Amino acid sequence: MVIAVGLNQQQISLSGGQLLIYHIDSGKENKGSIHKMIKIAVMGYGTIGSGVVKVIGTNQESICRKIGEGIEVKYILDLRDFEGDPIQSKVVHDYQVIAEDPEVAIVVESMGGVEPAHTFVKAMLLAGKSVTTSNKALVAVHGAELIAIAKEKNVNFMFEASVGGGIPIIRALNSCLTADRIEEINGIVNGTTNYMMTRMAQEGCDFDEALKDAQEKGFAEKDPTADIEGHDAGRKIAILTSLIAGQQVDFEDVYTEGISKITATDILYAKKMGRAIKLLATSRQVGDTYAVMVAPFLLPKDHPLYTVNGVFNAVFVRGNMLGDAMFYGSGAGSLPTASAVVADVVELAKHIGRHIEIEWRPEKLAIADYRQQTGRFFVRTTADHALIEKIFGEAEYIDVPEKPDETGFITAEMKETDYEEKAEQLGNIIQMIRFH
Repeated sequence: MVIAVGLNQQQISLSGGQLLIYHIDSGKENKGSIHKMIKIAVMGYGTIGSGVVKVIGTNQESICRKIGEGIEVKYILDLRDFEGDPIQSKVVHDYQVIAEDPEVAIVVESMGGVEPAHTFVKAMLLAGKSVTTSNKALVAVHGAELIAIAKEKNVNFMFEASVGGGIPIIRALNSCLTADRIEEINGIVNGTTNYMMTRMAQEGCDFDEALKDAQEKGFAEKDPTADIEGHDAGRKIAILTSLIAGQQVDFEDVYTEGISKITATDILYAKKMGRAIKLLATSRQVGDTYAVMVAPFLLPKDHPLYTVNGVFNAVFVRGNMLGDAMFYGSGAGSLPTASAVVADVVELAKHIGRHIEIEWRPEKLAIADYRQQTGRFFVRTTADHALIEKIFGEAEYIDVPEKPDETGFITAEMKETDYEEKAEQLGNIIQMIRFH
């Protein structure tokens, strides 16, 4: 037992299994109450899991002040051993050890993937433990189910770090913006692709060079498919749309394009138009549902997302009462993501024995057909002006000296279905990027 003594304030000792709090005021010593540590477990000791342990260790004093009690990592679940690492004494290889320990109140899931994460998290919730996760794949598929189990067991399931890394967008939607009807979300929610597009725009490199650089710097996986083809962003916008709609949006239903077909020539055209190409995850209210998609868009300089560069993420939200707001910050990395996870741990610790309501029903939402939405389109083609105007009517032409053998033009506003019909008639299309 450690005695903590403070001057005109309570101080919480962080050593040992119990705390004895004293309060000194005007020279009088007043014995306080004894508090037990809140015990937590971390499932997965990779990039995020190790970051969570580091954040708790580094900021333990301020974290415990916010909770009002001490906090201790009791278990770390991993397939590996970590000989020589101080955490080795906490390592277990069987998730049931955690599920069956009544001392553990909060569990962090940072393994990634749908299975076995789903099995493990479900077991923890059924055992009466609150859970937080950074696992977007798990949340996108099983979010509604896990929230329902948490409600039934009077515990909580939180997932702030599953979208936007360290950006507190989910808490904002669930708490700060609940008085609003969210009409639109536009997000740069994948740091890998944003870094690559920034390199291509600022340094003129091509896609392959930008990808290789991102991999060398650790921003892109060895297999980058989920990032560069937009699947990662698709899961994230499905999660955000599920939250604002209050029911399940399947990420498989989200129309998704990545950046793998964006070239250095496209960047030249974008600069000529005074725009930037960004991979956006978008969700816009259409009647009683939402039109949801992921694709590259050409953003004007006055758009708040235009200046979001490198590995940074940002989410632009439009509410019917709030108007416009943007959430910006580090979208990936061990410590920014771990910071969001630990923020969930603090919230869970404050609400032990009380469920926090999250509206996300399991009934599937039929999202709007993106092909019925209207917009303008930038097109590169080898067709001549006469044929372009015969099919598309009025067009705004963009010429770049480096490409004298092709024509770039911007269409009038039209439905996606109309564009597709006209594009088929025109033929010879090299590229199409949507305007925003």
